[in-house]
Amino acid sequence: MDRDSFRPGPPAEIDAEPAGDRWTLLFVRELRHAPEKVWAALTDPARLREWAPFLADRDLGGPGAATLTVVDGDTAVPQPATVRRAEPPHLLEYTWGDDLLRWELTPSGTGTRLLLRHTLAERGMLPMVAAGWHLCLDVADHLLAGDPVGPIRGAEAKDFGWAELRDTYADRLGGQPPRP
Repeated sequence: MDRDSFRPGPPAEIDAEPAGDRWTLLFVRELRHAPEKVWAALTDPARLREWAPFLADRDLGGPGAATLTVVDGDTAVPQPATVRRAEPPHLLEYTWGDDLLRWELTPSGTGTRLLLRHTLAERGMLPMVAAGWHLCLDVADHLLAGDPVGPIRGAEAKDFGWAELRDTYADRLGGQPPRP
């Protein structure tokens, strides 16, 4: 796909729930690819490099320590991670800094229902996190379809509809979006 013509798809199904003194974003996407193919995109460092907001120092398909490096333009910030559970091709759970991400993949027709549970400290961050994952997963969907867009990370996301997505998700979650 021509990167300049890339536009985000329609808003995803989302919700939020308290998790002790933290909040969990529930983000659902229907992908047109088999769970095994989606699993590979979630765990293989070469594939993650093409769509995720971070670079992984190893395959995330097995338990143990890892480093996920957040990339924003020329800035790269390594953050500790630990893969807690890896049950291919259905469940992947890992920490990323202070956050917890749980990816649940369920076969759905000829594709996959992806449920991401992203637990973080501040409720006000949920719309921004949802907008970021929305763009990343749109890029991943194109990659899996053989029509790569290239990663959209950090400040560059603002050029691809991130602010509008953030506002839409803030409305859906019943609050005003924080302004970065």
